[in-house]
Amino acid sequence: MNIQATFTILTFLYWVVLLLTTLGSLVFAALAFKLQRQVFAIGSIAALVAALVMASVPTPAGPSSFGIVLGMLALGLSVVGGGPMAVLALHLATRGSVAPGMHGGILVDDQTALGTPGAAGAAETTVHEVLRGGLAIGMLERFAVTGAILTGFPEAIAVVVAIKGVGRFTELASAESRERFIIGTFASLIWACACAALVHLALS
Repeated sequence: MNIQATFTILTFLYWVVLLLTTLGSLVFAALAFKLQRQVFAIGSIAALVAALVMASVPTPAGPSSFGIVLGMLALGLSVVGGGPMAVLALHLATRGSVAPGMHGGILVDDQTALGTPGAAGAAETTVHEVLRGGLAIGMLERFAVTGAILTGFPEAIAVVVAIKGVGRFTELASAESRERFIIGTFASLIWACACAALVHLALS
């Protein structure tokens, strides 16, 4: 077997291992999303880091079909995996101090003054849910961000963040909601950018 044939086989094996590692990260992310287990989210992070390390190694480009498959896996990993990663980041930051709501948001307290005679200055504490629909919004956000980077239009990230910020503005009155919004958004964007970087590193 000559050197050229050996080199071709090694390149092929490199791409197979890279695709399998990315697929493993996606599988762990899907399990974390389905079972709500943080151990699977950590496994997905570890697999993505391993894939990024492999992709950073200078290697000749493989067949174009490998690049297409890697792009599809990375896009799916971005959309599915970002949710568990945001939940993990929020758990580490808040230590479960904020109660979750029934529709994907959090429960925050507000106070309304009692209108009964003789109750001046008294207040009644009520609870309402803010930041509802975060799961669906996060998926759309990561799809848009990763897609924008892969298609060479990273400027669209600013548009995505602006739309999300405007849409959530009225719900950010409490410290808990602001904290969740900032941490969740950063975790989601970092994950989406890492998935897009995987493709760029592998194809560069």
